[in-house]
Amino acid sequence: MYEIVKKKELAPDVKLFEVSAPLVAKKAEPGQFVILRPDEKGERIPLTIADFNRERGTITIIFQEVGKTTKKLGYMEKGNKILNFVGPLGCPSEIKDYGTVVCIGGGIGVAPLYPIAMALKKADNKVISIIGARNKNLLILEKEMQEISDELYITTDDGSMGHHGFVSDILKKLIDEGRKIDRVFAIGPVIMMKVISDITRGHGLKTIVSLNPIMVDGTGMCGGCRVSVGNEIKFACVDGPEFDAHLVDFDSLMRRNKRFLKEEKIAMNE
Repeated sequence: MYEIVKKKELAPDVKLFEVSAPLVAKKAEPGQFVILRPDEKGERIPLTIADFNRERGTITIIFQEVGKTTKKLGYMEKGNKILNFVGPLGCPSEIKDYGTVVCIGGGIGVAPLYPIAMALKKADNKVISIIGARNKNLLILEKEMQEISDELYITTDDGSMGHHGFVSDILKKLIDEGRKIDRVFAIGPVIMMKVISDITRGHGLKTIVSLNPIMVDGTGMCGGCRVSVGNEIKFACVDGPEFDAHLVDFDSLMRRNKRFLKEEKIAMNE
């Protein structure tokens, strides 16, 4: 059993849990994820590692209550225990001194972006971060991202904070200004990552995205998380979750992510 040692609400329906999981924390790296199950009747869901502390033996996860299991997680409190907490899974981010790196996070995608950006900064990169949300109330980790970024840009769809528009607007502005950019990391809604990929492709900017499609077992056996990358079938859980954005078939990924909408709605209603 894995105890929740800290619970915090970051935004409406967005929770942060710090979970005691010493063996997972011992091996965790930026970019990896865990698969957890709240109780014996719960489903398994993947959540990207938002932070880890090897000394305390804890893993931080941040999730948005959008389905049955995340709603069930949201009801849990500090001191409650999660039944299963498997990880770290997936390949770690490739962290090295690239030069100038632009880190882009949309919505809940800022959570997995944070440890990657922090590691890139420690590797002596200049980190330019762009984070966005629908409105200022849904922005998360802006203070934490500010502390590890050389430059931080904030966008909101409704203009309630920062730039009135999208994260892609700021990326276009930086490119148009002729800013030196050596690599782009983007994590967020699939449509956001697709737009970022379309922008950077034309400028030859290497772009890495983190894909969180449907996952079941997390070990590559079930094939539920298969994605088309460079006209090859890859499994996000073992080959990813990070891939070269310019090779990802985002259209097929978006179709697959809608595959169980009917069943998810039934589960929520029940």
